[in-house]
Amino acid sequence: MRPLADELRPSNLDEICGQEHILGEGGLLRRIIESGEIPNMIFYGPSGIGKTTVANLIANRTQRKLFRLNATTASSADIKEIIGQLDTLLAPNGVLLYLDEIQYFNKKQQQTLLEHMESGKIILIASTTENPYFYVYNAILSRATVFEFKPVSPEAAMKAIRRAVSYLQEQYHVEVAAEEGALEHIASACGGDIRKAMNALELVFRAGYGMAEQVKITLEDVVTVSQKSAMRYDRDGDSHYDILSAFQKSIRGSDPDAAVHYLARLLEGGDLASPCRRMLVTASEDIGLAYPQAIAIVKACVDAAFQLGLPEARIPLAQAVIFLATCPKSNSAICAIDAAMGDLKRGKNGEIPACLQDAHYAGAGKLGRGLTYQYPHNYPNHYYPQQYLPDELKDVQYYTYGNNKFEQACKKYWDEIKKQSKT
Repeated sequence: MRPLADELRPSNLDEICGQEHILGEGGLLRRIIESGEIPNMIFYGPSGIGKTTVANLIANRTQRKLFRLNATTASSADIKEIIGQLDTLLAPNGVLLYLDEIQYFNKKQQQTLLEHMESGKIILIASTTENPYFYVYNAILSRATVFEFKPVSPEAAMKAIRRAVSYLQEQYHVEVAAEEGALEHIASACGGDIRKAMNALELVFRAGYGMAEQVKITLEDVVTVSQKSAMRYDRDGDSHYDILSAFQKSIRGSDPDAAVHYLARLLEGGDLASPCRRMLVTASEDIGLAYPQAIAIVKACVDAAFQLGLPEARIPLAQAVIFLATCPKSNSAICAIDAAMGDLKRGKNGEIPACLQDAHYAGAGKLGRGLTYQYPHNYPNHYYPQQYLPDELKDVQYYTYGNNKFEQACKKYWDEIKKQSKT
């Protein structure tokens, strides 16, 4: 028996749930499909949101022979077989190739298609769950238009769920009675994946079918089958880096609620190491000298988290995240080191002043090493004005005091001392 998701696969554009930004009335992809002039395209987005369905609808509108390949199982021989049919009676109008999961094709396999894409003999519609700008080679990207498919909203998912309920009632001649909130939970817990929603609905339906004239769908059952299904998380995929990016930016933006939310998503995915590493970076990159003790506090929380392990690790990590998000912020340290490294990359370095060079060997004095160096601790306030940067960079300022209590106090302290040293 075919899965419910396949049984109810949309047969026209109006039946597709979501993707209004490209398939809604006047949407660019809809207009392209309706024109019948199909270019090379790449469909990018998570699974279960309509990429394959749209490709099938396009195939039905074209006069070209359709080939379907999945890059996880296809080989170079499969591509050669398709190419071999070009300009023959088997494919007189050319070929429409739907290539699923294109990111699993290596560079050579992808390049095999280029010549025939260029001539128009092969129209490629590729789909991928990974960012195509990372995984698809530039030569393919330059010949194709990328369309991003987005997770389906719970409201749009409800449209598909209600359609499925009607289908089940008609197909099996039973009444489906859903407990209040049950169907809504499926719609929200599927994480924007219509296939997941259909699978969850089908599972709870079959669990009750045949036991009575009425199939009851309870909230308890749908919660059980949809546990964690709303999570879109792959430690090696885009979602991993998107969540980590949002995590650090929420801390930097001083939003503890958002920061805790993204921490929860990482931990729910079983990822303990990534948020710990990101918090240690954040303590220096985004809090820095505004609260110099931040790195030590976060290190203590991270150490505790690794000693405890999950689920208890969530407690010290939540403490660290909230602490970082509510700390004063300064990026003066990263700005200073990046500016210094930028000069080095541009070839600006210069000779170390002779007074600073190592003088702890015989003959150093004859070479002029360390002769004029003044030991700062021998002077008032442990400070003596002398040149430390190379001549080429002697007037460069890499570090600028941040506008926060700690750094401004340091600035005031040193401004006063340096002023005294001039008198």
